[in-house]
Amino acid sequence: MASSSAAPAGSADSTATIRPTKRPKYSKFTQQELPACKPILTPRAVISAFLLVTVVFVPIGVVSLMASRKVVEIVYRYESECIPGDIQDKVAYIKSSANKTCQLKLPVHKNMKSPIYVYYQLDNFYQNHRRYVKSRSDEQLRDPKKEGSTSTCKPEDAVDGLPIVPCGLIAWSLFNDTYSFSRNNENITVNKKGISWKSDREHKFGKDVFPKNFQNSSIIGGAHLIESIPLSEQEDLIVWMRTAALPTFRKLYGKIEVDLNEGDSIDVTLENNYNTYSFNGKKKLVLSTTSWLGGKNDFLGIAYLTVGGLCFFLALAFTIVYFVKPRQLGDPSYLSWNRNPGS
Repeated sequence: MASSSAAPAGSADSTATIRPTKRPKYSKFTQQELPACKPILTPRAVISAFLLVTVVFVPIGVVSLMASRKVVEIVYRYESECIPGDIQDKVAYIKSSANKTCQLKLPVHKNMKSPIYVYYQLDNFYQNHRRYVKSRSDEQLRDPKKEGSTSTCKPEDAVDGLPIVPCGLIAWSLFNDTYSFSRNNENITVNKKGISWKSDREHKFGKDVFPKNFQNSSIIGGAHLIESIPLSEQEDLIVWMRTAALPTFRKLYGKIEVDLNEGDSIDVTLENNYNTYSFNGKKKLVLSTTSWLGGKNDFLGIAYLTVGGLCFFLALAFTIVYFVKPRQLGDPSYLSWNRNPGS
């Protein structure tokens, strides 16, 4: 009887030894025992860190702001000036077939070294609207065999049962104001080559994809495209198809490759075709030089100066507190149960 009763006990012990466990395999990583740096934030260390940030950020901010201030810009808003004074219904006028040629004069107040970039700026135009952004077909833009891939392009997907290439609201609303420049009755050439991203030309727009049935519907949205030129070479379209994230944006129109001197007067012949009047939008013509940092943008320099100045103020405040009311490190009298022994 003793031997028979011992067998079950032995089998139970063997079962207990092979019972699976969820305990992870021991390692210094899983047990958080890896060597670690635990700096003690002493007053001197904190003050030194703030001063280091100040010393680094303030010069960067000054240099960035100086680079931005060296950029010369001419910005001219023209959507109101290019409407005749006797016109009451601006939307009806811009949709009509009337002559919309407009003459402008742009004074040059500072020397502008080439290349001078010509932009058009639109305000209150929400290219980031969800339905607008999705209304395109990247397959169709890239591959001539996919010209029927227009399911994402509605309502500008087809006309008379034939697919539109390029389809979608983005292409349909292509900006169509035009600018030509002259100085002292001599034309200034605007180079429109290389204004789009190289990656877009080579990978997103096919060299053997040509416009078809574009702007053939009853409602014309914007510019027309030349059907004999592939999409990869229609750079105005490529620039426009890279949608903007904000409702105020600039897009590159071309480059002027001659210098403009202080005191010059630039004559601009402008075709005011694009309808921004139905949504109270604004149109601006921008001529700008660039610096090593890009175009004119004071934000980066101001941001660096702000952070650097704030760190300097904090370093100064901590220094004053450290010397006026010093405190011993690790003093147990500052513990709550020592400061209020009766509680």
